[in-house]
Amino acid sequence: MLFSELEANINKLFQENSREISLILRAQKLIIMITIYHNPRCRKSRAGLEHLKEKTQDFEVVDYIKNPISYDTIKDLLVKLNKKPQDMIRTQEAIYKQNFKGKNFADEEWIKIMEENPKLIKRPIVVRGNKAVWGDPAEEIDSLF
Repeated sequence: MLFSELEANINKLFQENSREISLILRAQKLIIMITIYHNPRCRKSRAGLEHLKEKTQDFEVVDYIKNPISYDTIKDLLVKLNKKPQDMIRTQEAIYKQNFKGKNFADEEWIKIMEENPKLIKRPIVVRGNKAVWGDPAEEIDSLF
């Protein structure tokens, strides 16, 4: 079968079943898992969690202080946030001021620093599919819906 015939057949199939396909695509969008990376000791993170609960009950909570985020997960979050590692650093933390303030590190080094010092990670981070946002202010979470 030629490519043009295959393309015509696909277009015909889509036109004949467009309503069903549209419903399937919308359902898939709704069931994409939501994850919130949360620090329960942080007021802003708690506010983000409460705001998310107002939107949906279908999400996973990751307490990233008790269960630190891996290097690869931090890299993935940065891609989904469309941010650089330095953007993710909480510069007001004492550990930052004592050990890292004024120092220059490569992106990979900042990611390793965050992996080893999860308190430095801005929070909360809410992920849905291939997009993530910081939930500060909490209303930023709305952009995922």
